[in-house]
Amino acid sequence: MRRVLIPPALPPIGCAAPEGTLVAWSGEMMGTTWSVKAVVPDGHQAEDVRTGFTLLLDGIDREMSQWRPESDLTRFNQAPAGTWVPLPSQLRKVLAAGLDLARLTDGAYDPTIGALTDLWGFGPPGPIRCRPGAAAIQAAQARSGFARVRLDPASGAAFQPGGIQLDLCGIAKGYAVDVVSEALTARGLTNHLVEIGGELRGAGIKPDRTPWWVRLEEPPGSERPATVVALHGLAVATSGDYRRVLSCEGERHGHTLDPRTGVPLSNGPLVATVLHAACLVADVAATALMVLGLADGLAFAERHRLAARVITRAADNQAHEYTSSIFKRMLS
Repeated sequence: MRRVLIPPALPPIGCAAPEGTLVAWSGEMMGTTWSVKAVVPDGHQAEDVRTGFTLLLDGIDREMSQWRPESDLTRFNQAPAGTWVPLPSQLRKVLAAGLDLARLTDGAYDPTIGALTDLWGFGPPGPIRCRPGAAAIQAAQARSGFARVRLDPASGAAFQPGGIQLDLCGIAKGYAVDVVSEALTARGLTNHLVEIGGELRGAGIKPDRTPWWVRLEEPPGSERPATVVALHGLAVATSGDYRRVLSCEGERHGHTLDPRTGVPLSNGPLVATVLHAACLVADVAATALMVLGLADGLAFAERHRLAARVITRAADNQAHEYTSSIFKRMLS
């Protein structure tokens, strides 16, 4: 039997169905996939709609992808020590948000750990064959640290202290989801569902007057009842230790790194899910909850009024769910 999460803003039963045609698109960006579903009103051309938001996605990719040697992010990463690097508006906005959230989470999320990401085989250099040594980890940590990066609001430049490698994978997808959702709304397409790399944001309802129902991720092999949420004016992001797994020397490493230790999580939660109006916030918060762990993560969620769910594996090898008070109130 499935469980249902209902946001407070869900339209009442009997509301008018949106007029138009339900259209679906899909594609790839930043090493992952995206999909968009929208009710396209009469008078709008579906191809024009697609062109509009794909241009936005391409722009984000050009600015923030660590996989593109010509991206603005790569340009910052390769800049000489002690230089101020002009940044385009979107990269500047996302980096500013990332630095703010890094401070808010006391470094559980850090957008400057690109050197660590590469060291552990999750960056552009590719997979590794053996576990990095302590000296290599310390060297990569020395090239990290959100407190070392400064932004100049007047010039729009960021200070490269030397060796800092930005990695915005934990925030850029959420930002891109928000950008596409807000662009669709601005064009009058107020009923839509946007998904990039498993992070989603929904608005309005479908032509049959039902919400955009989305099933929350469960750990692989889970036999727990499904939990679905109505994404109406709401976004959801999930972080899990089963995503992007790397094995070396007989050890299995998930891609979530603890910036404070420089190593992948070993005894953290299996899954952390956050619901929020902004997908950018949900994206970062889900990662932070994984790093903070069960007790500190739920305390963080309560402190900042987040609808959050954390799943851990106990000594009995069973998955156990823990939720914030706001998440509990959404359960019908």
